[in-house]
Amino acid sequence: MGFFGTYAFEHGEWKTLSEGELPPLSEPSLWIDIHDSDITSVVYTPAGPGSGVAYLGLTPRTYFENPNASDPTDVLREASGLAAWWALVSSGSDVVAKQAEILGFLAEDENPDEFEWDESEDIDEIDDGEVFVEVKTARFLAALDLPLPAELTDGRPPS
Repeated sequence: MGFFGTYAFEHGEWKTLSEGELPPLSEPSLWIDIHDSDITSVVYTPAGPGSGVAYLGLTPRTYFENPNASDPTDVLREASGLAAWWALVSSGSDVVAKQAEILGFLAEDENPDEFEWDESEDIDEIDDGEVFVEVKTARFLAALDLPLPAELTDGRPPS
């Protein structure tokens, strides 16, 4: 069984929520919902040039192999929206560089039929952030210059 966790960042601090709970939040805010160590849903307000929703790890469309599980992803748009959000909450100035950094974290829709396992790949060489979305989420939040929720502070998968 993977890791599950739902957190809201507003007023400079994290609140732990019930799984999937998304209460009204005052802007600017960030909500993350980690599902089974495979998907992190990221909802941010204000959305700026983005839609306000991005994913880390896998998208729901890919994970559930269902095109109706979520809207199609546009990682360039969401990286732009999240970089604008970052500039708002951190007074950051290099939005273009931050957008490029954020882009490396975002998940895009994949066709599950196109996935190929590389049997020559050494499993021990695979980065934990590619296996456990909670690790990628901790790194993503660090890239946004945010503190981490208590359950993600050590950067390793929770036991």
